[in-house]
Amino acid sequence: MFGIILFALTAFLLFTYFLVWPLVEYFRDPKGLRKYPNFNFLSGITDLSFSYEAHKGFRSLALLEAHKKSPVVRIGPNSLSYSDLSAIKDIYGHNTKCVKDVFYDTLAGTHHHLADATDKLDHQRKRRILSSAYALKNLEGWEHKVADKTSRFIIAADARCTQPLKKGMVPAPQDLTFDYRAYSNFFTLDAIADIGLSERLGFLDQGHDLVTAETMDGKLYKANYRECLHATARAQSILVWAYSWFPFLTKISKLVSSDFRRMWKLNEGWNDIVWHRATQRLARYRAGEKLDDFFSALMEDKNGNPNGMEWGEIVAEISIMMNAGSDTTAIGMCNAMYLLLANPACLSKLRAELDAVIEPSEVVIPYDKVRHLPYLRACLDEALRLFPPSTFGLPRRTPPEGAPILGDFISGDTSVSISAYVAHRDQNVFPEPEKYRPERWLGDDAKELQAAFITFSTGARGCIGRNISYLEQTVLLASVVHRFEFALPHENWVPDRVEAFNLSPGPMPLKVWRRFEDVE
Repeated sequence: MFGIILFALTAFLLFTYFLVWPLVEYFRDPKGLRKYPNFNFLSGITDLSFSYEAHKGFRSLALLEAHKKSPVVRIGPNSLSYSDLSAIKDIYGHNTKCVKDVFYDTLAGTHHHLADATDKLDHQRKRRILSSAYALKNLEGWEHKVADKTSRFIIAADARCTQPLKKGMVPAPQDLTFDYRAYSNFFTLDAIADIGLSERLGFLDQGHDLVTAETMDGKLYKANYRECLHATARAQSILVWAYSWFPFLTKISKLVSSDFRRMWKLNEGWNDIVWHRATQRLARYRAGEKLDDFFSALMEDKNGNPNGMEWGEIVAEISIMMNAGSDTTAIGMCNAMYLLLANPACLSKLRAELDAVIEPSEVVIPYDKVRHLPYLRACLDEALRLFPPSTFGLPRRTPPEGAPILGDFISGDTSVSISAYVAHRDQNVFPEPEKYRPERWLGDDAKELQAAFITFSTGARGCIGRNISYLEQTVLLASVVHRFEFALPHENWVPDRVEAFNLSPGPMPLKVWRRFEDVE
């Protein structure tokens, strides 16, 4: 009898907590959010509705459709999404009173890194330490590392060259020898490991991303870098939106889903990959090696004085560097090449601009030679606009006293965000938003476009690695477009895309051949 009573009481409490109380709060509407349209039927009642959209693999596309009906959409009981570009300044601007949302605390490990630090003073301290590493002046010192990876990328493409494609023909399946998506990712992984840790991963040379991982008790094993990273992001991006329930949902997902069990196991692999990189670099530092890299900037300032960062904090910074410092740039590279191949007129125009300043015999193009080419930069920015690597709305939280957004007062401690994927499709600023038109960045309204361009976020929390990303994208694209011809599998081919926190394209197998066969 006692067991029956206990079961009934538990069922009643669960029913009340999960259904009755959320319904009561929805109709009580203490923050006045019920006036905003719901993203889906249950958005005003439970955050699990957004998790459901996330698991389908492209929630930003669904969000775009919802915003066609309203500039403000309620995506959770305490969360609002915006599409009006005027809200960018209110939410992310330098003078905003909004702070990083508890979303970042939910995903943080034992220590916060620069990207998930929610405390303003802590963020200012971290940014002061890291700004010296990411400063524009350091690009000159690190360009040789990017040039080295570009050379290795070219060697890999050279080895997979085929005979030129005859006009009007479709590549034979066996001629699709070069996966540009994989190799652009190998490029950024090799580059960030060298720039950040003075480590040569060798992915471009070996043609795969198998790397050593290490558990905290010293066990070494091999793991696939990209598989571990992408699985971690995918699992987190589905479950995180119900913030307070994230630890519980993580445990439940392992019990009920083989897919989640696999992803969370790969998450352990990701942690072990980071741990091995960090401990190996620390050993070199303690051995007295003087290396010009990101790790050195974490350990001491430019005068050689220790920064006093805890070891867990340093590991966290290495983790975000290896994650955000590689994946987003690789996505941008892949998208730029795809869009150029899908728009031959744009590719021809870019090639003409490059050929005017580059000799046929040049292989790796110096950054200074192409960094100011307007159409090259426009091609990159247009790809980043159309498919921003990080598509999800970076959540912010209104201060306890509330704040005005779009002239409307929003109660305190409310999550607010703007998806770059949605913002970049505002037809008032970006006419024909679904078309790849690099020329739009060269017009008289270029400044207005830049104000609406939030691929790297904006304000005090804007991406600190923006300069390095442009360096890598510019040098690689200029070098390969000048040296090679590429062809998609067929004229109407499009890559698969799966959204986690980033919108990640699938494999992109290309036919590749040399433009200047007789020139070395």
